[in-house]
Amino acid sequence: MTGAEEERRALLLWDGGCAFCRRCAAWAEARDRAGRLRALPYQEAPSPPMTEALRGACARAVHLILPDGRVLRAGRAVLGALALLGFRRTAALLSLYPFVWMVEAGYWLAARNRGRLGRLLDGRGGNLPS
Repeated sequence: MTGAEEERRALLLWDGGCAFCRRCAAWAEARDRAGRLRALPYQEAPSPPMTEALRGACARAVHLILPDGRVLRAGRAVLGALALLGFRRTAALLSLYPFVWMVEAGYWLAARNRGRLGRLLDGRGGNLPS
């Protein structure tokens, strides 16, 4: 991939120490047939775009840096990634109020239990639903 093509990709920053996050990032990469997304553990992200403030924020939630510079976090980052992966209608619907509140609540519930979710996935063969 050329440098120009790389710049047009969104950067999905996730916790490289989290098994659940790793599974979700792998799921996203497997579905990114158009090459719109680069999933990278935030611990390995170059500077820029990584800053100390962003590093601290990434320790608490997934972040999506869009090619235009906008930064989405938590549930909205997941919705942004889904839109890039071709689930545009679903992401658009779930971005509306009150659905986005449910997405955010679901995100934080999963984030607080990601250790358990990672172990559960490892115990079941590690597959996320298709």
